[in-house]
Amino acid sequence: MYIYASSSSFIHSLLCHCEKSVMSQSQHSAPQQSRPSDGHVTARVMNLNSDKLCVSPNRDHNSENYEDLQLEFNPHVFGSLEQYLPPHILNLSREVKVRYMRNILLRYFPENDRNRIQKLREYRLKIILNYPPLHREIYTMDAENFFRPSFLRAIKENTEASFRSIMAEPSAGIYTFEMLQPQFCKKLMSEVDNFERWVRGTKLRIMRPNAMSKHGVVLEDFGLETMLDKFMSDFIHPISRVFYSEFGGSSLDSHHGFVVEYGISKDVELGLHVDDAEVSLNICLGKEFSGGEVFFQGVRCEEHVLSNAQPGEIFNYSHVPGHAVLHPGRQRHGARSTTSGNRMNLIIWCRSSAFRELKKYQRDFPSWCGECKRKKKERERLSLMVTQQELLKREI
Repeated sequence: MYIYASSSSFIHSLLCHCEKSVMSQSQHSAPQQSRPSDGHVTARVMNLNSDKLCVSPNRDHNSENYEDLQLEFNPHVFGSLEQYLPPHILNLSREVKVRYMRNILLRYFPENDRNRIQKLREYRLKIILNYPPLHREIYTMDAENFFRPSFLRAIKENTEASFRSIMAEPSAGIYTFEMLQPQFCKKLMSEVDNFERWVRGTKLRIMRPNAMSKHGVVLEDFGLETMLDKFMSDFIHPISRVFYSEFGGSSLDSHHGFVVEYGISKDVELGLHVDDAEVSLNICLGKEFSGGEVFFQGVRCEEHVLSNAQPGEIFNYSHVPGHAVLHPGRQRHGARSTTSGNRMNLIIWCRSSAFRELKKYQRDFPSWCGECKRKKKERERLSLMVTQQELLKREI
């Protein structure tokens, strides 16, 4: 548990941050290149105050191993970042390089963010050191015992045809399929119940999955992060890269996994919203219940999230234990009231830092936002009408 779990996404975001810093500085001063006596231009570097990073990594350089050090950042981040160090730093001692890179990382993270993440790290460490798991076997990926045989066959074949053979697509871009074994669902539900009882006994406060849910737990908080890493990379990513490439589905690099609980004494319903994710997986784990259907109302970008649903975008889905519904995170959805009993769902929000960075430089998303698409068609229709009128005037 370190600050920033995914080194690849962190390096990407850090370099984008550096690039913006350089561009901002270049508006006030002319760019300069240093030339040594042999006349060759040195590697272009980015300046973060007094410390610098190269724009491109030195792939031939073998990075040091930092896993034995007690650092507030993931040691893999240091290993990845080392390849971006300027040449005169690369061959210095590991201690010097750590200090150099740490100065850059600390400046990149505002102090309030560092404090928040440090508290989360301490919270998770306290739990993992003290919580006795009920089913240790679910803390590491065991595909044969987790997933249905039909799903595993499709993943093994790893083709669009194999995925579609086990899926239904009841509405555009929304896929439903049988995924989890009943025994795994039961074990995960009992593990969540066991964790909640343990937390109540220790007087710790459970951090809820999101601002919308008053009940439920974050799976990474009590040791399931490694299992979820494999779940996303080996069993969600192969599908998302085929069906959700325009949403960042081919570059997923982090996740937020949690279990939510619905019932008369739990969360009863959930209002219309979009997820903080590029791709969302929602699986009903079970328990006896009625009601609680998920309703969908179309994919939207941030600007159009409150726009009206168009014909063909509205779809209702009824949960079946062990069955999954996969959809873009920007697909607007909610949950209707659970009218009796209790229900537990496993939800995994899968994210792509590269896709999020690219979105910052776009204004319209007609390839996937329903409202952007509608407005583009309307502009094209009006443009065609104007052209036709001009042609008629010429003929007259």
